[in-house]
Formats: sequence, C-alpha cells, structure tokens
Amino acid sequence: MDRKDPEQSGEFANVEVGREYIVPEEFPEGPYGAPRGKFERIKPGKKGKKGQRVYSAFNYEYKQLHENLPRQMDGAHPPHDEKGE
Repeated sequence: MDRKDPEQSGEFANVEVGREYIVPEEFPEGPYGAPRGKFERIKPGKKGKKGQRVYSAFNYEYKQLHENLPRQMDGAHPPHDEKGE
C-alpha cells in the first residue's frame, strides 16, 4: 500500500479547519444541579488563540459553495466571513 505525504493528501483538511473555530461550552455554569456558581456570576469561557472565531448560525455552513455569490435580499449586508474583515 502506497502511503502519501499528509501535506499533499488533504486528509487532515477538516482538522486544520477545526482549529480555526472555538467550540462553545454546552453548560458553562457546570453540570445540571451542580452547586458551583449558585451565588456567583458565570465567568466567560477561555479566550481562543489569535485568529480563532466562534461558530455562527448566521453564516453559510459551506462557504466555498457560496463564495463570490451576492446576497439576494434587498438591503442585505455583505457576509463578513473572510479572515481580514
């Protein structure tokens, strides 16, 4: 079986893209019924690394399929899903 170089095979593309996003905590105050945080405010989760961003429900899931296509609703703002924007 011929092994390919991982740099060229693209098998790890989904892992590399996953590193760009911060996964939100499901229960930031702790497990259900836990006494922790009962009398104190919930602190925000850890900050991500530089260049990471949070998943948004208001962006396209598959950005490459919608690349360079304008929004079709009147008055819609341009999507801000580029890294430099």
